[in-house]
Amino acid sequence: MTDETVLRVADLPQNRATTFTLRPDSARLGELARELGIDGVRKLSFGGELRAEGKSDWRLTAILGATVVQPCVVTLEPVTTRIDTEVRRLFVKDWAEPDEEEAEMPENDEAEPLGPVIDLNAVMTEALALALPAYPRKEGVELGEAVFAEPGKTAMTDEDTRPFAGLAALRDKLKKDQ
Repeated sequence: MTDETVLRVADLPQNRATTFTLRPDSARLGELARELGIDGVRKLSFGGELRAEGKSDWRLTAILGATVVQPCVVTLEPVTTRIDTEVRRLFVKDWAEPDEEEAEMPENDEAEPLGPVIDLNAVMTEALALALPAYPRKEGVELGEAVFAEPGKTAMTDEDTRPFAGLAALRDKLKKDQ
């Protein structure tokens, strides 16, 4: 096991896996929280292995475990979330960036270019950012509907903006008139 966060590719053994475990200290957890724009990271572990794939590519497989605190999107109260996810990356030596203005996304979104080093801390940070809930919500909290209008005017609701709301009202009116 190694606790180094930046591994030189030239120093990695080709015939066996290089295992790693990262457990950032409280100062680094605070930095991560600020970097990710969240209230806090209470626990974080990132462990796995890096092994050669073919003659020049490298595959990283790891488990990311974290406890994060984010503001609720409705009440802004703190919401604590446990994250446990598998992280997979394939570092490809002969990486070719698409040179077209518009290009299809590759099916394998694990692949990325291989440089002279593999920064495990950067992979961990990216994996945590991708695993964060986009809209954390405190349990039992619902988003209500706010309706505003000028005095004397009828407020437009979400129901009014639905594509077939007008047709349904017209249908109901025609049935009433018959």
